Amino acid sequence: MTHGHSHSHSLRGPAPLGPLAARIVVGLLVVIGAAVLAGAVVLWPSQQKVDIPLPFQDATGGAVTTEAGHVTSSSLGHCGSSSAGRVLTSAPTPGLPEAGECVQSVVEIASGPNAGATTLLEFSLTPGQPNLAAGEDIRIIRAVDQHGSTTYAFYDYERTWPLVALALAFAVVVVAVARWRGLRALIGIVVAFGVLMVFLLPALRDGASAVPVSLVASAAILYAVIYLAHGVSLRTSAALLGTLTSLLLAAVLSWSAIELAQLTGLSEDQNNEVAAYLGHVSITGLLLAGFIIGSLGVLNDVTVTQASTAFELAATENTSRRAVFTGAMRVGRDHIASTVYTLVLAYAGSSLPLLLLFSVANRSLSDVLTSESVAIEIARSAVGGIALALSVPLTTAIAAVLATPGESPNVPTTPADIPRNRT
Repeated sequence: MTHGHSHSHSLRGPAPLGPLAARIVVGLLVVIGAAVLAGAVVLWPSQQKVDIPLPFQDATGGAVTTEAGHVTSSSLGHCGSSSAGRVLTSAPTPGLPEAGECVQSVVEIASGPNAGATTLLEFSLTPGQPNLAAGEDIRIIRAVDQHGSTTYAFYDYERTWPLVALALAFAVVVVAVARWRGLRALIGIVVAFGVLMVFLLPALRDGASAVPVSLVASAAILYAVIYLAHGVSLRTSAALLGTLTSLLLAAVLSWSAIELAQLTGLSEDQNNEVAAYLGHVSITGLLLAGFIIGSLGVLNDVTVTQASTAFELAATENTSRRAVFTGAMRVGRDHIASTVYTLVLAYAGSSLPLLLLFSVANRSLSDVLTSESVAIEIARSAVGGIALALSVPLTTAIAAVLATPGESPNVPTTPADIPRNRT
């Protein structure tokens, strides 16, 4: 009997595992995305008012106001001038001979209600004091007391335009080299910082638990960054699922490291200030959130590379999923080797001032390595390295299952294009 249809099997067609695996991965990502949205709703910060910490308050309890200033002169003089910090319209009065020597800088007030006037800033001759030179632009604090008297003090150097120039140069180079993908990556960075500023920090400030808040924020950032920069496809979906799974592992490892090593975070000055002025915020939670957020970038880098490698290898003629996995893992091992020491050296570089102080204090190596400040960086490196190493086989396996052997990597592979079983 002759049938009115025939069966054909193409060597370049999808293997039976491909379509089912694709639907499972896409389904998992949809479920995880819905869980992230639900978590964001539940954990959304209440925006409750928090008192401004004392170092950042003015005399009335409000936020400190800063203004632009321009240094017109800087010279040695006697300390204790009655003009120090005052609003001046004439030359400052000399200091007191018995008060010792200071660096006295005359600063033109360039913004605010006293723009055009000058003020005098005095700095003692001790390490750590600013060394202002004529012609420099700075930021100065304007404080008004209960009697309406205005005083000024040094706040910081003016860095707006140098930072704007660096940011523009960064954006131009990224877009020039990576084109539209680079532009989408920059948009992803903006989204990431938006999540941190609008959700993560206010939630932590409200005293929310660090683990769920950090995981929800990190997952939201990953969905935005990976799909924005690399487009929506099975390739990027493989990278995203691998990164999300590795991120969960990094959270568990971070919590374990902090508990086992008894890290408190109180060795860092900023954490001590948080503990002093925001007592309801958990310092160990803040430390944990830092571990989790810090692992995002390196995990994203590795998983996207592994997924891309697997899909490119799958486009080779007469290949198999096993061959795709094996080949991609060879690339992944090199990636692990290079990225792990990059990760460790980056953390070591951030701790150089501390290591320098230890080196001149004649402390034993074991004391140095087990001190909390160094132990935090060791734990951070270990957590990042373990999560990084495990993310490679995990993401490679997901990508090898999703990639159709023999199919061109340029063929669109959005969820809508998931192939159906053919007979």
